[in-house]
Amino acid sequence: MIDNYPIPTSCSYCSNEVIYTSNAVIYGREYGNGRCYKCTGCDAYVGVHTGTNIPLGRLANRELRELKKDCHALFDPVWKQNKNIKREHAYGRLANVLGIPHGECHFGWFDRDMLHQALTILRQPDWYKGVS
Repeated sequence: MIDNYPIPTSCSYCSNEVIYTSNAVIYGREYGNGRCYKCTGCDAYVGVHTGTNIPLGRLANRELRELKKDCHALFDPVWKQNKNIKREHAYGRLANVLGIPHGECHFGWFDRDMLHQALTILRQPDWYKGVS
């Protein structure tokens, strides 16, 4: 199931137009599924789910992209290196600790403040305890 995030039409950082385009404008060649939404005025962009035009989350500038990478660097080893914890259960636990609905627990959906909250939680060694 693909979670829908609204298609961006104007940039939340600079208010310029956002276009649906090849991600070669970002990477120099097409990467992954080859598509993204890109702001025409700044460096904000977001990829899309394969085979769709549905964004993976909100437009992200460099700061937001780095925060998302930091979250994944702490979160992903928990479910990738522990056969007893499934990815969706780890996201469910994080959602519970953050106090948000499970369906809204996606790093790509988080704004700067929520990413900082997630990082604070993820830096605690046993944040995921209780996940089955």
